[in-house]
Amino acid sequence: MNFLRRRLSDSSFVANLPNGYMMDLQRPDNSTSSPVSPAMERKHPQPPQPSQSSSTGTSIFSSISSAMKQTTQAAAGLIDHSTSPTPPVAPKPKILLVIDDAHTEWAKYFQGKKVNGEFDIRVEQAEFSELNLAAYVTGGCMVDMQVMRNGTKVVRSFKPDFVLIRQHAYSMALGEDFRSLIIGLQYGGIHTVNSLYSIYNFCSKPWVFSQLIKIFSSLGPEKFPLVEQTFFPSHKQMVTTPNFPVVVKLGHAHAGMGKVKVENQHDFRDMASIVAMARTYATSEPFIDSKYDIRIQKIGNNYKAYMRTSISGNWKANTGSAMLEQIAMTERYRLWADACAEMFGGLDICAVKAVHSKDGKDYIIEVMDSSMPLIGEHVEEDRQLIADLVVSKMTQLVTTAGSTPSPLRPWILACFPQRDLPHAYMHISLSGGPRQPQASQPPRTNAPPQQRLSPQGQQPQSPLSTSPQQQRSPGSPQQVRSATGSSPVQASKAGVFPPQQPRPPAQGRAPSQPSPTETSKQQANPHPHLNKSQSLTNTFSVSESSQRGNPNEDEAKAETIRNLRKSFASLFSD
Repeated sequence: MNFLRRRLSDSSFVANLPNGYMMDLQRPDNSTSSPVSPAMERKHPQPPQPSQSSSTGTSIFSSISSAMKQTTQAAAGLIDHSTSPTPPVAPKPKILLVIDDAHTEWAKYFQGKKVNGEFDIRVEQAEFSELNLAAYVTGGCMVDMQVMRNGTKVVRSFKPDFVLIRQHAYSMALGEDFRSLIIGLQYGGIHTVNSLYSIYNFCSKPWVFSQLIKIFSSLGPEKFPLVEQTFFPSHKQMVTTPNFPVVVKLGHAHAGMGKVKVENQHDFRDMASIVAMARTYATSEPFIDSKYDIRIQKIGNNYKAYMRTSISGNWKANTGSAMLEQIAMTERYRLWADACAEMFGGLDICAVKAVHSKDGKDYIIEVMDSSMPLIGEHVEEDRQLIADLVVSKMTQLVTTAGSTPSPLRPWILACFPQRDLPHAYMHISLSGGPRQPQASQPPRTNAPPQQRLSPQGQQPQSPLSTSPQQQRSPGSPQQVRSATGSSPVQASKAGVFPPQQPRPPAQGRAPSQPSPTETSKQQANPHPHLNKSQSLTNTFSVSESSQRGNPNEDEAKAETIRNLRKSFASLFSD
């Protein structure tokens, strides 16, 4: 048996066996095991049974049918997907850029706030010196930020949706000029607090003081007491000043920098030489022996007033030791803040600085914008007020951008020619009711002859009007209608257009009309052929029976036609 198995495993031996003998050897026996070795079974696998293949094909067909059925039901909306709802997509947060130093962490003041109740706020904070940008006409403004956070350099690029500016954009004392960034933000269409227009105008203190002069001229010295100030474009004009001591301010600076107290004329000339070296402008104002300084700040609709008294004895109250105290907000102080908040298109955040002298008078000396420093014991409250103001502005911006502007309602001109006045039109617009009819004079080359209104409300008569007899016989073939509705065939039969005369012009065109001067001359002419109305009336006075009648009447008709021809020739000869 083992020998037979070894021989069967030999491929050459198996190949020489008859086909029937090999099938007999491979036929299974119920009583004994198969003589074929497992190796032969691996080399010659059993062919699949027809039943298995048919069942496999049936299962594949059923799976395809079920898949097609599910696809059809899904397309028809029969499958309920409510069991697995799609999670809502969170809206993209709005990016707020805060330009301020790192001492104030503005992100915590905007934490939990949403724009329009649906957009989160992502706060990016940096100083002017840490920013760079590129602005595009349609692409907005791309800001590059490089900041140091806990000793690590952080580089980011983003497109801000709103900017809060809490730093000065220009300072001559520190040699910082970031006005180009302000221009870039304006170029990119970025909205800010305060507005970019006002921030750019605040880059020059004399320019801002000129706006205070306008308010002073409007309200008067009693309501708006402005300090007397002199402006010098350069050192060449700094020859003398009427009173001493004075305070000279060089260029554009902040926090008391660039301010010098000058006691006499010699010091003033020395100060002029310093201005020449600085190559800038200067201002001078009389020195006020102050008792305390006053500061009125306005953040949105919130007002606060502070009084600052110097303790160190320095004439600059903001230098050295000083005592700060909040005072009551009076109507006078509120007027100052409101008047200054209207300059440059509106200031959302501003502060007015004044000096209260020892003689009891107040002098307004300066106004500050959103870069003003926050003072007093309510700093946290003021920062929260600024955050609420920014969120309110951003919400207004989103609401304005989301609302579709109503299109302008166009005016529609409808022309309704009236029955008796074909050249009078009625104008109707969508925004108002119908207007009164207006008689418009059309061009003489593009319209039929103009009709004239007869007095006492009678029907208007055209130059080709019919006689009363023909008007009473509507069925007469010689009845001539108005020029706009007459038929050329009927007009020719009626004798209006003689055979020798040119055909009537096409619709929309009319023969030239005589000028008013010529008409008056023709009316003054006693000749019957030159009297238009008389000749035409005589022409149409021929009765219907005469049109059909005897030779005498035919001669009269011919004579009438000749007269009509002459009348037309006289009318249009010029």
